[in-house]
Amino acid sequence: MNIQIFGKSKCFDTKKAERWFKERRVKFQSIDLLQKGLSRGEFNSVKAAVGLQNLIDDGARDAEILRYLAYETDVEEKLLENPRMLRTPIVRNGRQATVGYCPDVWATWA
Repeated sequence: MNIQIFGKSKCFDTKKAERWFKERRVKFQSIDLLQKGLSRGEFNSVKAAVGLQNLIDDGARDAEILRYLAYETDVEEKLLENPRMLRTPIVRNGRQATVGYCPDVWATWA
């Protein structure tokens, strides 16, 4: 199992996800989205697993801009250049991924 947790340092759900894996002694790699972001490949992998709309944080400051973009590729580019608009935590296990706090799904990975 190769767990990656992409999150924001001040995100409560990201901290809860990290605690969930620590309590079960599951090793994971923690990645700060605001510093490192997502690569195109990582983004496409997560998008394939959860869908584009599930990646968007509707509460983010600039997320409303995304509604006015006509093409999905434009939305993807905007999300990649501004990771603040991504919903967190994004937890990856190979080709599987979740967005948000999803301990029921993570339990099936172990």
